[in-house]
Amino acid sequence: MGIQSAAPLDVEAIREEFPILEREVAAETPLVYLDNAATTQTPRPVLDAMDRYYREYNANVHRGLHTLSQEASVAYEDAHDRLAAFVGASGGREELLFTKNTTESLNLVAQAHGLNELGPDDAIVTTEMEHHSSLVTWQQVARRTGAEVRYIGFTDEGYLDMTDAEELIDEDAAVVSVVHVSNTFGTVNPVARLGELAHEQDALFVVDGAQAVPNMPVDVEAIDADCYAFSGHKMAGPTGIGCLYGKRQVLAEMEPFLYGGEMIRSVSFEESSWNDLPWKYEAGTPPIAEGIGLAAAADYIDDIGREQIERHEDWLVEYALDRLAELDGITIHGPRDPADRAGLVAFTMDDIHAHDIAEITNAHGVAIRAGHHCTQPLHERLGIAATSRASFYCYNTRGEIDVLIEALLDTQELFS
Repeated sequence: MGIQSAAPLDVEAIREEFPILEREVAAETPLVYLDNAATTQTPRPVLDAMDRYYREYNANVHRGLHTLSQEASVAYEDAHDRLAAFVGASGGREELLFTKNTTESLNLVAQAHGLNELGPDDAIVTTEMEHHSSLVTWQQVARRTGAEVRYIGFTDEGYLDMTDAEELIDEDAAVVSVVHVSNTFGTVNPVARLGELAHEQDALFVVDGAQAVPNMPVDVEAIDADCYAFSGHKMAGPTGIGCLYGKRQVLAEMEPFLYGGEMIRSVSFEESSWNDLPWKYEAGTPPIAEGIGLAAAADYIDDIGREQIERHEDWLVEYALDRLAELDGITIHGPRDPADRAGLVAFTMDDIHAHDIAEITNAHGVAIRAGHHCTQPLHERLGIAATSRASFYCYNTRGEIDVLIEALLDTQELFS
């Protein structure tokens, strides 16, 4: 397929930064971690940054006049600026909110904008590829507001049906919410074009970037997203923190999602007013250590290079597709061209259930994902209950894919 034969990255040097990859599992078998689309592993620089916070300046942020609080506040605020720059948001911290994860980010937009702005004459246009964090959320907004939900279909090859998109995004469309990269097919969707279609109808354009931001360069302004959501734990960062980019005007006009401390400017017994962006949306004590750790993760990824990570994943996917194709009874779901997909491959094998496959691969030390991957409607469209998914990151090797293939061969033998 034209991808170079040598690894684009110095994987051995990268692996030394991830202590967990030294583990042995399943009767002293070396760990082969191929579940990165669910959660990536965490490198030492991120662990060190969070440890330093807890050891040296652990304090609550904002309003504290003592040294620790001031140091924590500066680090936490700078983390917003760092993540804004990471996704190309020129407005800095005012356009970058910290949330719990992508799910909470999408719920924030749905609650703060959708419930307040949509009605029975409006349409919410999304896709049949959506993760439940998007699909279920907009489904519930529609139920409460009377809005219609429309689903852009996909082709047999796993591409978004853009003819369908052009028909569904019409004058009734008030929100267009799409996944940047499918967590099942791996398809990289044409989000910039979808944004154009949305804005031609003055619709709010929302993107789920959970599988894109960790694996490729993302520029939210080039995409012209009104809102763009992603998670820390999928980009070598800590769990419990995500981000929502929003255009300043969009965030300024929306109502808060949560209420309480920190997000207020003033409070009386009669009324309250809201804090400046982004604090207006960050009620209560925020994820301070996690925010600092996430900024360190952004630094770590940029030190490697997102273009290099993308090329490395393409290199791994090309090999995985070729090796899987050697096996009898394998069906690969999603585009066959590595250039059109991110670093994951979902597949089914004969009549063997995905859970059985995952159990046997685990006995070989190989961690993969099995199930519907929070895309149950997509699987129903395919007429299957579950798939197995191997997903890759900057520390994976082709040799680990060989271990996966051996485990799958053993699976077939056991069920033959």
